[in-house]
Amino acid sequence: MEYRNAVFVVTEEHACPIYNVGDEFVTHDSTLTIERNKEVCLMLVQEVLKALTGTRPLQPRFTQTGVRRTKFECGGCTGLIRFEYKKENAYSTLQMNLLEVAKKRAKKQLIEEFFGLLREMEIFEPLDDFDLQDLALLMKLQKYPANKVIIEAGELGTHFYVVLAGTVAVVREDNTVIAEIGPGNIFGEMSLLSGELTYPSVYSKTVVQLAALKAKDFKHVLSRYPILQIFFYRVLVDRAQENTMRAGNISSGMSGELTDINSVELFQLINSGGKTGKVQFVFDECQAVTLFNEGEIVFCKYGELEGREAIFSLLAKQKGLFTYTKGLSAEEKEFPVLGGFMGLIMEGLRRIDEEQEEGE
Repeated sequence: MEYRNAVFVVTEEHACPIYNVGDEFVTHDSTLTIERNKEVCLMLVQEVLKALTGTRPLQPRFTQTGVRRTKFECGGCTGLIRFEYKKENAYSTLQMNLLEVAKKRAKKQLIEEFFGLLREMEIFEPLDDFDLQDLALLMKLQKYPANKVIIEAGELGTHFYVVLAGTVAVVREDNTVIAEIGPGNIFGEMSLLSGELTYPSVYSKTVVQLAALKAKDFKHVLSRYPILQIFFYRVLVDRAQENTMRAGNISSGMSGELTDINSVELFQLINSGGKTGKVQFVFDECQAVTLFNEGEIVFCKYGELEGREAIFSLLAKQKGLFTYTKGLSAEEKEFPVLGGFMGLIMEGLRRIDEEQEEGE
């Protein structure tokens, strides 16, 4: 079978850092084209080229409708995807050409319908129209009838949502509605940013339309557009300040458990307040200490680890005791900053996500 002009589709995906099930690649005259809002994986290119040249053994099978399918696999990195030949890249009949044009027109119209809403949102103001269109192409339209669960408390977050139409309700375990979210607002981002389980639950109060972005694509967007990290960083800080018993007013002698306020939120409180002091941790297996000078991390030791690697390990801890003490010695105040605070936090969260995906 020749694949010089063909479309391939991803049918399985396991911890692939780039692609999702349903993503497509197009070959034309032995060249590979991938949607412009996706990064190009050189390992995938090699596998597709093997298919083009016939050097990869084919695995033909037949679907229930009798259509011949051929499967390929890309597993060169820590992830794995399987993709299949889908269809020819060119159509021989006028009817098929018209059908393809109609499908593309319908998709373009759908994107344009909520592009205007995204354009008006504060979070996306830093993106130009071209970049925002790329983001819109990654999003999928989802519709829910009234009184349906969209996010169940106690699960890992899977999507970032933008409300296009209708209203969703944020509900506690006792069925108390603590917030209602309407068009132009977002939800689902906290679990993706913090790595924690979702809480509370989110239901559709009315019929709703949502633009949904998969967790993997959400991370891709943050990596591609660092300016958006600032917005979400502020969201994390606001959440920490609102949800802790101390309402974000951290003071010398403050102590607690990481089950009540995790290390990410704790560090953000200290950073946002421009505090100078140290946080000491006690875990079952070891102890740790982190020094802050005017909100920036200047030293961190966790067991045998020091510096950035110690910070990343601390961010993954979910249980332990901590105590914050104000002030540093004159010598400690001369320690250099270990790195930009937001960059350290985002890198630590990225590593946590990768470890969770490898464990699945």
